Amino acid sequence: MQIRIATRASELALWQAEHVAGLLAEAGVGTEIVRVSTSGDRDKTTPLHVLGGKGVFVKEVQAAVLRGHADIAVHSAKDLPALTPDGLTIAAVPVRADAHDALIGCAPAALTARSRVATGSIRRRAQLGALVPGLRFAELRGNMATRIGRAGEFDAIVVAAAAIERLGLDVDHLHVLDTSLMIPQVGQGALAVECRSNDVGVVSALASIDNVTEHLRLECERGFLRELGGDCSLPAGAHATLNAGSMTVEGFLANEALTGQARASVAGDLGVAAETYGDDSHCMVDDLGRQLAREVRLAIDNLDTKVELP
Repeated sequence: MQIRIATRASELALWQAEHVAGLLAEAGVGTEIVRVSTSGDRDKTTPLHVLGGKGVFVKEVQAAVLRGHADIAVHSAKDLPALTPDGLTIAAVPVRADAHDALIGCAPAALTARSRVATGSIRRRAQLGALVPGLRFAELRGNMATRIGRAGEFDAIVVAAAAIERLGLDVDHLHVLDTSLMIPQVGQGALAVECRSNDVGVVSALASIDNVTEHLRLECERGFLRELGGDCSLPAGAHATLNAGSMTVEGFLANEALTGQARASVAGDLGVAAETYGDDSHCMVDDLGRQLAREVRLAIDNLDTKVELP
């Protein structure tokens, strides 16, 4: 069997596609890389939340699979809208990298009201702004090398720890942020491998590289995002963990004006061992993520809007 893998052409995206190709090779499946240009890659200056937020890095890649130009697509799961397009399914989620965010330049405790921090993410800005009132923010776009190359222009930049890990970069003054300081983006650090829902042979091949625990963690976080509205434009994040059949998920939500934010955590027992996780488990973790979303949304609705965040 030969599987064509659609991917963005960035260094990190190609690493991810080649990583999946390596996993499939171990299962005896041959692959071919198909590079796809996306709107998010072509426009390197417009802020992501203005350009369209979630989806700007994946729509053209998904279209290549739906049109039959490729058999599977490999995505950074954090780039995916919560609603999978008709005709596609997430058939595999390999072992996840570090899901946390990281500061490059200085430690969180060294940030002051005069510090300049570069990040294009309003989720990151909302949480850092609450941690250190008065922070000044600047936009940051481009591939990882470009971002790191600009680190000296600011007191700190914010990146995904997974990107540093996957590219094997040696970065000075790297400080990984615990979830007590910053809740990551939904799906951060995870890879999502999509294929056509009716392509039985490919679905079967991808099952060989699927990590059930990681898949359930991702589904829980995506349930959170689905409940908020599918392609939620609000600053939001969720981070799920699964241990001994018990799922815990932390979540963050800020309102659009960044005048209020809320955090919550919920937990649930799947009631089965890891090797017996099935469709019922996927429904349970989806429900758990949705429960978390309802809790943080209610907290936001109940906040005193007179309390303002920077």
